[in-house]
Amino acid sequence: MELRTITNIDVRGKFVLLRDDFNVQIVDGKITDAFRIQQSMPTIEYLKKSGAKIAICAHLGRPKGTRNIEYSLAPIAEYMKIPLISDCLDKDFMKDMKDGDIVLLENVRFYPGEEANDPAFSAELAKGFDIFVNDAFAVSHRAHASTVGVAEILPSYAGKLLASEISHLSQVMENPKRPLLSIVAGSKVSTKIGVLKALAKLSDKLIIGGALGTTFNYALGGKVGNSLYEADQKDTALEILEYAKQNDCEVLLPLDKGVAKEFTRDAKRANKNFNEIEDDDVIIDAGEETTKRDVEIIRSAATVIWNGTVGMAEWMPTWSYGSFALAKAIAEQTRAGKLESIVGGGDTVAALEACGVKDDITYVSTGGGAFLEFIEGRTLPGIAILEDK
Repeated sequence: MELRTITNIDVRGKFVLLRDDFNVQIVDGKITDAFRIQQSMPTIEYLKKSGAKIAICAHLGRPKGTRNIEYSLAPIAEYMKIPLISDCLDKDFMKDMKDGDIVLLENVRFYPGEEANDPAFSAELAKGFDIFVNDAFAVSHRAHASTVGVAEILPSYAGKLLASEISHLSQVMENPKRPLLSIVAGSKVSTKIGVLKALAKLSDKLIIGGALGTTFNYALGGKVGNSLYEADQKDTALEILEYAKQNDCEVLLPLDKGVAKEFTRDAKRANKNFNEIEDDDVIIDAGEETTKRDVEIIRSAATVIWNGTVGMAEWMPTWSYGSFALAKAIAEQTRAGKLESIVGGGDTVAALEACGVKDDITYVSTGGGAFLEFIEGRTLPGIAILEDK
């Protein structure tokens, strides 16, 4: 996939509308994880040094097309030390901009026309700009005004982060070093059918964990107690197992689980095999035997793709055991030069950060849904429109 990029275009003196993904976690007005902002900085700095007049367009949360101050980008503007333009359609600021200046436009989702990809809203958003740059991989699976609508109006290019995401993911999907191990966890089989099938076709081994693994164990007759699983996905789970078998992919399901009598951070933990799980047990984490096996499999892989924590990794230290063990094993092998690792998804990246190994991973994607849809092979509209055809 060849994208039009900003590398060979002249932006000096041009007004550039830059779409970034600043959908970060904010608690009490303070940013608690600036990963996505930090990943966007190479493009911002490049455009600044190249003399562009930059207006960053972004969203935060789901204000549902209304001006809700709870979702204001003010904390992000403060963090970046740049002016916040209180209305993303306001153009008054442009007359005072000098080459290299940067402003942040207020939450584009304050308008219903953003998510509806309304042509009139797109035209108003694009008005006055010379160039559009998309650097927001995490929202490029959405056909919104700020990803597709303005790209249909203005000369449009991929930023450095977006181009890097596509390059790394394309490489691992098209020509991975083998053996290739994929680890997929999370809560629902129903939302990951496509990616499970895509990875079953691509991978040599596929570990299915978390509540996904619980559903698969249930489909095979295992006890699941009072835990999160999808009874209506039994046939789908069996179908995916058969599909993997047909594609010579070995699927590894949980052997045991970390359980408690209540779903709380401070609940007392016990490790149980599936045939030992009682009706009132709640599965919260991967078990010790499962984790030991998975770590050994990681150590024999040449490439690992990981999406989804295998338990409540944020409930440290009791329930982060399984996810942290995987993160540390992947990082250790990557540091030793024995593994290429690709990790995506907000919770998974947060687990890497929490146990201090994020910088050891070969590539950490900013995408969640976009990461999965790209792996699945779907067309991402915000990227397709940037292809150099």
